[in-house]
Amino acid sequence: MTHQHTHAAGRRTGTTPSRHGGRPAADVRPLVPPRRGPGGRRLLAALLVVGLLASVLPWWWDTPAGSLKNSAATVTAAGRITGLVAGYLLLVQVLMMSRLRVLERWIGGEQIARWHRDVGATLLVAVLAHMSLILVGYADLEDNSVLAEAGVLLSDYEDMVSAFAAAAIMVLIGFTSMRAIRRALPYELWYHLHLASYVVLLLGFGHQFSNGAQLFRPGPVRTFWIAMYMLVVAALLWGRVVAPLLFNLRHRLRVADVVAESSDTISIYLTGDRLDRLEMLGGQFFRWRFLTPGCWWQSHPFSVSAAANGRWLRLTVKVVGSHTADLRDLDPGTRVWAAGPSGTFTAAHRVRERALLIAGGSGITPIRAMLEELPPGAALIYRASTPADVLLHRELDWLAQARHTSIWYVVGSRHDPGPREVMSPEGLRRLVPDVARRDVYLCGPPGLVEQSLRVLRQAGVPRRQIHLATFEL
Repeated sequence: MTHQHTHAAGRRTGTTPSRHGGRPAADVRPLVPPRRGPGGRRLLAALLVVGLLASVLPWWWDTPAGSLKNSAATVTAAGRITGLVAGYLLLVQVLMMSRLRVLERWIGGEQIARWHRDVGATLLVAVLAHMSLILVGYADLEDNSVLAEAGVLLSDYEDMVSAFAAAAIMVLIGFTSMRAIRRALPYELWYHLHLASYVVLLLGFGHQFSNGAQLFRPGPVRTFWIAMYMLVVAALLWGRVVAPLLFNLRHRLRVADVVAESSDTISIYLTGDRLDRLEMLGGQFFRWRFLTPGCWWQSHPFSVSAAANGRWLRLTVKVVGSHTADLRDLDPGTRVWAAGPSGTFTAAHRVRERALLIAGGSGITPIRAMLEELPPGAALIYRASTPADVLLHRELDWLAQARHTSIWYVVGSRHDPGPREVMSPEGLRRLVPDVARRDVYLCGPPGLVEQSLRVLRQAGVPRRQIHLATFEL
């Protein structure tokens, strides 16, 4: 079933009709945030490439021409090169996990997640290649077997036990990052396993500077690498510890109300101090920690479901597990620790003037907040299995009028003829003829996201115009 609400006129400012005891859903802000261009992303990408080249230069300087006289020397040299590359990529990987806001502004949350995934896979290959090449090269030079040489390294070389442990942890992280395995793991377990990347940084540090052929001698190269480590650790402490601490001391968030939106979805309203100074865009998310028994030890990412209004925040959560079920029983006044705002699923990161938004189920929450800040003339396709799965529909209908937005509610199974027709290249072009010239914001279950990506690309939408809500890092 497809149900359309199209509104071509309406107010720019105001509040929605009262839904919950007189509480307005949001103020529609008349200003559209300015675009944030790709200049910062290109600059950072260039700096990272320069850093990668610089990480190999010490080997180049220390290796005279003609020194690679035999296979053992060549294999050992390759092991040293891959070791330098792996050390640099590990620093880049941890930097991307630091949650520095400047990185999100320059690169974008989705792009950071892609880089993090690709760098992580390359890092794992580089580490395994480094270990294998060094073992084979040293064994050949000393006329040992590979197993015997591994024993020599572990017993006679400083910090090698911790280096082998770091490699084992990286293999575990790589294994649990595989899509099928990751989906089977509870979010909190996967999250804490992923944090072991910091342990890898600590365990791998020692052997680089005690055994690394280019780094163990005092000098500018060693000083440069130590400076890189210090900068990455400083970024990590600022993004993960200092910035969240300052944010929570400034705003002191607490629960004001918990409202049932449907049988399995709730909205949590939060109040706090100086919310009129909160720098937040519709579509962004926080990592929320509710300081109450049973919940305080877990931190989960949830998008805000209303743009900033200076008085309260709201997140809308689908109950899918024990943690989210406990959130139903939050008492007013419960203190909340939040880290953010994060994410580039916002109107500020558009590359075109008009937008198409595609939401599925609870994926409507960041999109509903974005509707308050996108330029007028947006279009929204909201997929849901049943009418009961359509959330915040009264607010969406009102926003459609206030923001000159066309909305189609596409309700039914993905196998039903109506939804299948709409979610096809021809169906999208019929609903939104200029779809290829719009930004597309996509949020929903993995199946909907994967299907929609295929359909959008077949409909001619360039990949750079497609924005996904990303919460991983």
